[in-house]
Amino acid sequence: MWPPALLNSNERRSRADDTDQHHTSARPRPSRRRPDTTADFERLAAASEGPERELLAEQLVAAWLPMAHRLAGRYRNRGESLDDLKQVAAVGLVKAVDRYDPQRGGPFEPYAIPTIVGEIRRYFRDYSWDLHVPRRVQELRNKVRATLQELAAAQGADSSPTVARIAEAAGMDEEDVRTGMEAIDSYRSLSLDAELTGADDGYSLADTLGRPEARYETVIAREAVKPCLHRLPEREQHILYLRFFRDMTQAHIGEELGISQMHVSRLISRSCRTIREEVEADPQHQRIPAAA
Repeated sequence: MWPPALLNSNERRSRADDTDQHHTSARPRPSRRRPDTTADFERLAAASEGPERELLAEQLVAAWLPMAHRLAGRYRNRGESLDDLKQVAAVGLVKAVDRYDPQRGGPFEPYAIPTIVGEIRRYFRDYSWDLHVPRRVQELRNKVRATLQELAAAQGADSSPTVARIAEAAGMDEEDVRTGMEAIDSYRSLSLDAELTGADDGYSLADTLGRPEARYETVIAREAVKPCLHRLPEREQHILYLRFFRDMTQAHIGEELGISQMHVSRLISRSCRTIREEVEADPQHQRIPAAA
């Protein structure tokens, strides 16, 4: 990740959302340290683009960075690295510094907090899932998860509410509840090397997967050449049968048919070349007939 205090204004603008946030009059939570940056923001608003403005913006980001890190700390137990969350919070802070207008009235902190928290929540929504899940499904998952926690707190940890009970408590359709419950398992994925629950012999998820059958390709090849074989002269068909199905040597075939081994070799080569050219020229020969 990038050092937040070193981002220039172009980088900050490129990472900003299309929708700006307005100042809010909500009272912020008490912070451990509120830097007095009112005069600096007024200077920033009046400054023209250039190195001086860039330096001033970096100083403001550095001054408020501890607040952004404290906001990131609220989400430390949700499966993401705290360092990553701090970086995301810093991106939100950079956006807040770029967008804040002291002329609208209202201090910086109440404006910055929802901007930073919104950036963190977008990160969880868009980037922290192991599997790509549509936003609607993510929202269903969050709603089902919150409802399950509420029911567990009200009814006890041993309670296993039904889909109908969850739907009633959340005011949701039962099908949406099922979708949300499926998405709960999509937030984190398991390695194929993960040992199965209850397995004491190292049996893993990979051991449950099927493997390609080596003879499938042989079946496909035989079905592809079957029509071509039938079009060969009868003697060539017989020679190929003796060579590839009876596993006879060319010399033995020659003795049985009364021809030289060299002639047998030429006939086999010519027949195989003819079949290969027909299969490659007509894709239909590569399909397995419905009734083999």
